[in-house]
Amino acid sequence: MIDRDLRARLEDLLGAERVLDGGEPYDHDATELRGIRAEPDAVVLPETAGEVADVVAACCAARAAIVPRGGGTGFAGGAVAVGGGVVVSLERLRRVRSLEPGLWRMEVEAGITTRDVQRLALENGLLFPPDPGGAEQSQIGGNVATNAGGPHALKYGTTGAWVTGVEAVIAPGELVRFGGPVRKDVAGYDLKRVMIGSEGTLGIVTAVWLRLIPRPEANAPVLASYPSAEAGGRAILAVLSSGVVPAALEYLDAATMRAVGGEHGDGFTVIAESDGSAAEVERERAELREALAAGATRVEQPDPGALWRWRESVSLGVAAQRGGKLSEDVVVPVEHVAAAADEIVAIGERHGLEACSWGHAGDGNLHATFLVDRTDAGEIERAERAAADVFAMAERLGGSISGEHGIGIAKRDHVRRPPRERELMLAVKRAFDPDNLMNPGKKLVV
Repeated sequence: MIDRDLRARLEDLLGAERVLDGGEPYDHDATELRGIRAEPDAVVLPETAGEVADVVAACCAARAAIVPRGGGTGFAGGAVAVGGGVVVSLERLRRVRSLEPGLWRMEVEAGITTRDVQRLALENGLLFPPDPGGAEQSQIGGNVATNAGGPHALKYGTTGAWVTGVEAVIAPGELVRFGGPVRKDVAGYDLKRVMIGSEGTLGIVTAVWLRLIPRPEANAPVLASYPSAEAGGRAILAVLSSGVVPAALEYLDAATMRAVGGEHGDGFTVIAESDGSAAEVERERAELREALAAGATRVEQPDPGALWRWRESVSLGVAAQRGGKLSEDVVVPVEHVAAAADEIVAIGERHGLEACSWGHAGDGNLHATFLVDRTDAGEIERAERAAADVFAMAERLGGSISGEHGIGIAKRDHVRRPPRERELMLAVKRAFDPDNLMNPGKKLVV
C-alpha cells in the first residue's frame, strides 16, 4: 500500500482523474489464466515523457515499486504488480514526434500500437517489418521492452533490430536518450541495446526512433504438409539450404492443424514466404516450392493476405478447443525443431494433457501449448509442470527458455545463467536501478 503522501503527490502531478485505484485491466496481462494477477497500489496515466519522469521521481523518493505497462499483451506477467507498487500505463503517450519517409525513419512515443506504426509506414510506401501478435493492442514501447519478434524475424530481425534510439526514464526520475536518428554509433557502450529487452527493469521506454525500409513490391508464400514432424523438419532444412532467404519460415504441427487447419491442409505443415521485387518473388517462390516438395503430401500457393490472417488466428483457435491454453515460447537450434515438436506432444501425454506447437521454424522458435479447461485448477497446475519440462528440453537441446515473449515473473525462476554472467547482469541492474524499484521481481532474481 502506498502512503497518502505519495498518492497526494501523484495527484498533484497528474490530476486526481489520472491516478486510479487499479482493477481491470491493470491487474493482469495475457498470463491471467496462470493466476498471475495482482492489484496495484495505484495506476497512473501520464501523457508526456516529462510526466513519466515526475512520477518515477516521486515513487523513488517514496521507495515505491514502479511497474511499466504497455498494451497488456505480454505472456510473462511482466506488467503485473505482483509485489504491489504503482503501475505506470503508457497508453496516452501516443504522439508521432516525427515521420520522415524520405529518410526512412520515424520517432514515436511508447503508447503507439504496433498496427499504427505499421500503417504509418505502409501509407508512405515503407515497411516496418516486426510483426508480433496482438498488433491492434500491443504497443511499441512494450515491444521494445521485450524485444518482440514475429513470423518475419527470420529475414528482418526482432523489434530491436529496427530501433536506432531510445528515450527512457531511469531512476531516480531522469529522462535519458540513448542513440537517436543515426544508424551507426560506436562512441561508447551501446546502452540502447541494453534497454531493449530489459522488460522495464532498467527504466521506462517513453519514445523510440525507428528505421524503415521501402515496402517490398510483392510477397508470396508456399505452404506444404507432411506425414510426420521428421519429414517437415527435413523440409525446413531444405529451405534454409536452398539459397533463398525466406521472409518467413513457419511451422504448425499436426495437432495444431487438426484444430485449426481447415482449408489449409493437415499434418505437419511448413510455410515459407518470399518477398521483394515481383521478378525476385516469382523466381524464389519456384525455388521454395521445389525445396518443400520432397516428402510433401500437399504443396500449395495460398493468397498471402488470407494466409496471414489465418495464421494470426491460430492461437485463439487452439485455445477454443477446450476453453483455455498455457503456451510457452522456447528456442532450439533449427535442426532440432522437429524433434522438439514431437517431444512437446510426448510431454503433454506424460502430464495427461493435449499438447501441440507452432512457431517460427527458421528461428528455431516453438510455441509449446497445452490445452486446459480454464476452470480446472488441477489441469492448469499440470500444464505448469509440463511447461517446466519444455524449458528443460530446450536447454538440453542447446536452446533457451524464451525467444520473444520475455521472462517477466512467469519464467524468472527457470533462468539458468553461468555465475559470472549473472554477476554482470546484476551489476547492470544496480547501475540503472540501485534501489531495485523498477519492475522488481521481473527478468532476474536480485
